[in-house]
Amino acid sequence: MRKPFIAGNWKMNTDGHSAVKLAESIVSGCSDLDSGSVDVAVCPPFVYLQQAGKALSSSRVALGAQDVYFEQKGAFTGEISAAMLKDIGCTYAICGHSERRHVIGETDELINKKVHAAISGGLLPILCVGELLEERKASKTAEVVTRQMKKGLAGLSKEKMSAVTIAYEPVWAIGTGLTATPEQAQDVHALIRNLLAEMFDRKIAGEIRIQYGGSVKPDNARELMQKEDVDGLLVGGASLKADDFVAIVKSSV
Repeated sequence: MRKPFIAGNWKMNTDGHSAVKLAESIVSGCSDLDSGSVDVAVCPPFVYLQQAGKALSSSRVALGAQDVYFEQKGAFTGEISAAMLKDIGCTYAICGHSERRHVIGETDELINKKVHAAISGGLLPILCVGELLEERKASKTAEVVTRQMKKGLAGLSKEKMSAVTIAYEPVWAIGTGLTATPEQAQDVHALIRNLLAEMFDRKIAGEIRIQYGGSVKPDNARELMQKEDVDGLLVGGASLKADDFVAIVKSSV
């Protein structure tokens, strides 16, 4: 039985004060949950990681980063290494979010380096995959997701793969108000699990958690989580409201 995993991606939002307040409110809202029932994490902007992390300390809510660089150190202006993130208390790092792919221009090969670097640095990567609207309309969802999975996970051993969470985020459903139906989500999650079985083995495929992300809200979270291969949620806008995020967390239990 895979434990549900709900993560909040705050993206480029909050300031120092509101980041701390949001973290504190989420901790308070999750305090009555059984520690074995669900894993919870939030990913604030880099500049507020330490402040938010202090608010999360000694709680069941883990700290995650929205990105990570693949080099350990050096002349890489503006980048943050896995060791730096680990040093300030991060447990998770998102790799290959669609906004990094399609706004910043990150390639599958670069994202693969980030996944390897995160694991080597002691972080648990969340690898994001998903198709654009025009790719779905052209019936290329399976092709796109398969490519992103195979290239994003290239070179990982079975042991290293156990550290990875996959997040399926149809790009057309992120911040648009559109949401993949639970059936659409399940179809792609099942595809991903079958890919994992082909790339590694069925044991690994059965253990890896696959999150859904894309306009997740309290009113659709439970239905999504009821699908066989949906093991968690990567929440964007709704994670900026503590009550909504906590409601989503509790819907998964």
